[in-house]
Amino acid sequence: MIARRTALAGLASLPVAAVAATRTSGVTRIDPGLDRIIAPSAKVERLASGFRWAEGPVWAAQDKCLFFNDPPSNILYRWRAEDGAKPFLSPSGLQTPVPPEIREAGLNGLAIDAAGALIAADSGTRAIVRIDIASGQRRIVADRYQGKRFNSPNDLCIAATGAIYFTDPTYGLREGDASPLRELAHCGLYRMSPDGEVTLLDGDHRRPNGVALSPDGRTLYLALSDEKQPEVLAYALDADGLPTQRRLFRDMRPELARGLPGLPDGIKVDVHGHVFATGPGGVHVCAPDGTLLGMVSTGKAIANCAIDQEGARLFLTSADQLAVIGLRRA
Repeated sequence: MIARRTALAGLASLPVAAVAATRTSGVTRIDPGLDRIIAPSAKVERLASGFRWAEGPVWAAQDKCLFFNDPPSNILYRWRAEDGAKPFLSPSGLQTPVPPEIREAGLNGLAIDAAGALIAADSGTRAIVRIDIASGQRRIVADRYQGKRFNSPNDLCIAATGAIYFTDPTYGLREGDASPLRELAHCGLYRMSPDGEVTLLDGDHRRPNGVALSPDGRTLYLALSDEKQPEVLAYALDADGLPTQRRLFRDMRPELARGLPGLPDGIKVDVHGHVFATGPGGVHVCAPDGTLLGMVSTGKAIANCAIDQEGARLFLTSADQLAVIGLRRA
């Protein structure tokens, strides 16, 4: 379901890259264009491990650190080069005892707003929350659509206007789609305007997950963590930030069919519009037109990724670990 004043366009198939791939140090080079983004000599390095499921990384430029989550453990971590990964908030998400109906009580996707605060998809609280980094004070930004509680918000991104785009699947609920806690019949892709109005943009998909915006704010990317539809979609946005068209951006069926670990999950976009979409086999590095340039792998499922302020590092939250690979700066 697209916002009522817009219309869907048909999905367009994209050709599978036919260029022979060469694998070195965790990087699969499919197109020579990858060398402009990741040096051939770049290696994946593990920074920390021992997490139940690492997720939702975001680089905080003001604090010169990376925040990321372990949703099943309900802990928000902060990584800094000088002292590694340390718990920053515990509990990070649900602040009360965890009921048996909740599978993941912690925060998931993260973003930094214009004031430097954390905006988080809180699976346990089933809300979008704002957290002041200095004080740890938190407030609920949104927890309902048309009076009904969200399922378990999963990922989000913030537009230059301050609008928040977020997904609301059922991953945080122990019984998933069959959870007795559900109040909404759909798993939605939403937009919350700067004045707090929540609009359902698309409710057609079973497993909406990662979201990201193009540098000009006119394209919204959505990952579907659906083994039956492992795709990344792209929505054309109008001047009001609402979708007018939906198309297929990246089909990950071939990688899934090969048995590579992971499903479409988190997405980030660099300043040039290159899309870093996690999926079967690792991070799929794509040109703005959807051409697959290469893949970054850790050998495990990669849930999400984040780029630092200088565009020099790609951080990877991968199963039980946090890893990084260098990028060529713009």
